[in-house]
Amino acid sequence: MDETPTRLLIHGASGRMGQALLRLAAEDPSLQVVAAVVRRPPAQRVIDGVPHFAASELSGVPPFDVAIDFSLPEGFDPVLALCVARGAGFVSGTTGIDASRQAALDAAAAGIPLVWATNFSLGVAVLAELVERAAASLPGWDCDIVESHHVHKKDAPSGTALTLGESAVQGGAEPRYASLRAGDIIGEHFVQFSGLGERVELVHRASNRDIFARGALHVARQLSGRAPGRYRVRDLVGA
Repeated sequence: MDETPTRLLIHGASGRMGQALLRLAAEDPSLQVVAAVVRRPPAQRVIDGVPHFAASELSGVPPFDVAIDFSLPEGFDPVLALCVARGAGFVSGTTGIDASRQAALDAAAAGIPLVWATNFSLGVAVLAELVERAAASLPGWDCDIVESHHVHKKDAPSGTALTLGESAVQGGAEPRYASLRAGDIIGEHFVQFSGLGERVELVHRASNRDIFARGALHVARQLSGRAPGRYRVRDLVGA
C-alpha cells in the first residue's frame, strides 16, 4: 500500500480558508504542504515548516501533486496555468469565476484532473445528489430553495443555493429561491419539494467553517493521480 503523502500547494494561504487548510493539513499524515502562496512577499519564509512564497514567485514553488486555490479571480489564472504546465491536479473554491475562466477550466480538464466548486462540504455534495434524485422522482412538484447566512454575506442567492438549483434542474424541477441574512449563521440550505398534501424536505446546516477546508483536503487527496477531467465534489465523496 502506497503511504506517500499527497504533496499540496496552498494558494491563498493568508486568507481564512488558507489558514484553515494549513492547520488541518498539518494534522493529517497523508498530506504534505510543500508550499504556501500569499499575495505579498512574506515577512517569514518558513512558518511551521512550510515554505512561503509571494504570488509573484509562483513559478519557483517546489514540485506538488495538487494545488488548492482559495484566492481572488486575478490569482486564479496563474495557478491554474501552473498546474497545467506541471501536470498537477487543481482544486479551487475561488469565487467570482466568470465564463471565460469556466472555459479555461474546461480546457485545462483535457490535461489534468480538477475540481471547481462553490462549496466543499461533503454533506452539501450528498445533498446535491439527493436533490437531483428527488426532482427526478417527483415530476411536477414545486421546488423551493431557502438559504440562510450571516449578515455580512452580500451575494444572494448563495453560490451553494444556485448549485443545488442546478441539481434540481438536472432532475427536471424548476427551483425558486429565497435568501435570509441574519446574525452569524455560517450556512444553512433548505430544499423543499411540495406536492398535493405532502412535502419532502432536505436540509444541510453548517456549524463549523472547518468543514469546507476538510472537504477541500479530502477532494485534493482523492484527486491526486486521477485521470484528467473535470470532477465534482460529489464524484469524490466516499472515494
